[in-house]
Amino acid sequence: MQDLTNGKIIIKSPAKINLHLEVIGKREDGFHELAMIMQNIDLSDYLELEINNEGLIKLASDCNDLSVSRDNLIVKSANLLREKSNLDLGANIFLRKNIPIGAGLAGGSSNAAGTLIGLNKLWNLNLDQNTLTTLASKLGSDVPFFINGGIQLCFGRGEILEKLDSKFEYGVLLLKNPDVSVSTAETYKKYSNRFCNDYLTSKEMIAKIRNNLRDNGLNRLSFFNQKMNIKNDLQLVVEKENDSVKQALYLLSKLNNCLTFSMSGSGPTCFALFKDTETAKKELSVNYELFKDKGYDSWVCTLLEKGITFI
Repeated sequence: MQDLTNGKIIIKSPAKINLHLEVIGKREDGFHELAMIMQNIDLSDYLELEINNEGLIKLASDCNDLSVSRDNLIVKSANLLREKSNLDLGANIFLRKNIPIGAGLAGGSSNAAGTLIGLNKLWNLNLDQNTLTTLASKLGSDVPFFINGGIQLCFGRGEILEKLDSKFEYGVLLLKNPDVSVSTAETYKKYSNRFCNDYLTSKEMIAKIRNNLRDNGLNRLSFFNQKMNIKNDLQLVVEKENDSVKQALYLLSKLNNCLTFSMSGSGPTCFALFKDTETAKKELSVNYELFKDKGYDSWVCTLLEKGITFI
C-alpha cells in the first residue's frame, strides 16, 4: 500500500442550474443528444476526505435519506479512481448535505466530481484534468461539467464541454418543495416517448444547433431590465404533471424585478434570475412566508466562476 500522509481535505461541492437545456433527439446508444448551458451556484455540499489505512472506502453523511453504500456516486467515484490507479488505497469520506436530493441541481454529480478531485490530491495520484474528465464521463452525464465548473456549454450527452468566459452578476432565487423529487431517467423517458419518435441521423442538424447556441446562447442572457427566455425542454413534460413545478413557476413569474424564470434540469427545483443578489434577497424577504405557506424551501444564491474548490 502506498505510504501517504494522514491529512484531511475539505471540498466545496456546488450545485448547478441550467441556463439552457435543449433535447436535440434520441441517440442509438440510449442517451439523448443535448445542447445545454450549465452554471454553478453557491448552494453547496461539503466533502471531508481523509486517508484510512484499511484500504477501504467508508462513506458517512449527515443526510439520513441518502444511501452510503456502493450505489452512492461518491463510493463509485472512489472505486473507479482506485481501479484507475491500480493501488489499494482507502479513504474515510463524510458528506455534509445541503443540496436537495432529486432536485435537478445535480448534487450527486457534483459530489462524484468532488470525490475524483479530492482523492486525486489526497492519494497523490497527479492525474491531469483530461483524465479526471474522462473518468467523470463514466459516472454520469452531468459529472464531467463539475471537473471545471463555472459556466460551460455542454453537448453530446453532457460530456462535450466548452468553457465560457462570461461572468454574470445575477442573483438566483430557488424554490423547491422538500416533499417532491423527480427521476431524471423517467423524465427523459417520458420526453422521448412524446417528442422523439426516431433516432437522430442528421449530423448537420446537431452541428447547426450547437453553433446557434455558441453564437447566441449568452447573448440571450446578457441584458438587464427586460424579460429573457430560458429554454428547458424537459419542463414541457414535468410542468404538465407536477403541480409543485407549475405553482413554483407561477410564483416566480409574479415577483418584482424578475428577469426570467425556469425549471432547472429535470426539476422539480425552479429558479428566477434578478439583476443582482441584493435584489433577489429583497424579493425572498418579502415573499418568504408566502413560499413557506405554499410548501417551498427557498434560497438565494450567487453564480460561481468555478466548480469544485478546496477549503
